[in-house]
Amino acid sequence: QVQPVESGGGLVQAGGSLRLSCAASGRTFSSYAMGWFRQAPGKEREFVAAISRSGGSTKYADSVKGRFIISRVNAKNTVYLQMNSLKPEDTAVYYCAARSNALQGYSGSNDPEWYDYWGQGTQVTVSS
Repeated sequence: QVQPVESGGGLVQAGGSLRLSCAASGRTFSSYAMGWFRQAPGKEREFVAAISRSGGSTKYADSVKGRFIISRVNAKNTVYLQMNSLKPEDTAVYYCAARSNALQGYSGSNDPEWYDYWGQGTQVTVSS
């Protein structure tokens, strides 16, 4: 079992960058596929990016492809989301999610129901 904890959110101007971190407790972090989702006020939670257990395979939403990069360091039990060229429409609460016993090499799902564990979220606000 892991407990994801997000950090790194904040206020940034359009065009700027932020790096989110998600630290997950537990000794078997490398057995979890990880994902990032976001939820803006009045909208449903949406997929942002996902990464396989080893970090060798990734998946992105079309809206962030080419701007965001997901990565992980298993030795630090941490997954990152580097967000570049931020837009006001990226404003949301960003959540980190974990899926236990994911298939090795599978980049992760864009379906929030696939994930077992969720963090509390971190607010990202992009001003125009």
